[in-house]
Amino acid sequence: MPWRKVLYRKWVSARHRLLGLPRTGHVSFGDLRRVEPFGRHFGTDRGQAIDRHYIEAFLQVHATDVHGRVLEVGDDGYTRQFGGQRVTHGDVLHVDASNPRATIVADLTAAPQIPDDSFDCIILTQVLHLIYEPCSAVRTLHRVLKPGGVLLLTSPGITQVPHGTTWAHTWYWAFTELAVLRMLEEVFGRGRVAVESAGNVFSATAMLYGLASQDLGTSDLEVQDPDYPVIIAARAHKRPAGG
Repeated sequence: MPWRKVLYRKWVSARHRLLGLPRTGHVSFGDLRRVEPFGRHFGTDRGQAIDRHYIEAFLQVHATDVHGRVLEVGDDGYTRQFGGQRVTHGDVLHVDASNPRATIVADLTAAPQIPDDSFDCIILTQVLHLIYEPCSAVRTLHRVLKPGGVLLLTSPGITQVPHGTTWAHTWYWAFTELAVLRMLEEVFGRGRVAVESAGNVFSATAMLYGLASQDLGTSDLEVQDPDYPVIIAARAHKRPAGG
């Protein structure tokens, strides 16, 4: 009935006033009123990518896990940044021989050429979504970790799909906390996995627009809202020998 619609509109208007929200149709979008992003390179053409801000904060918290023999994908930048002198040997994995930095060429869905129990720590940032069979990759990661070893993993949550990049042809997935937790616990076991998300509606929106972390204030980045994950981050600990 019309009177119900009138009452509902009045209720919505009163609720918006109470919460300090603009009325419907009166939102000021400012520089964000555009259908093209500021850039299509995750903000790297402006500064630091927003997801990298969260990734590096996660790795800093778990920096002491980066020690001994460490495996990283693509390059060893985070191994050196967060492991320093605790690292006795760093390996770089790549799926093919096109990367001159690679010391191991393997597909993580199987990788029989990597011996069991090889690494004290594996750093896998923004890689799992590029693998069509991520559960198989998780089994490989668990197998090649030494007993007591640690996997530090991050993956996109809310993200653009970067058509026109070298990653586009294998950009298969975006994950949730629940998906990452279940994949890891099925292999590492319950109680051996800690999963968290990082981001909020503003930082997620800014990243979709191609803005950099420098475009946001510290307080904008620090607020964490699990409903709007920019990244999913996980620490998985392989059971120690005899444990």
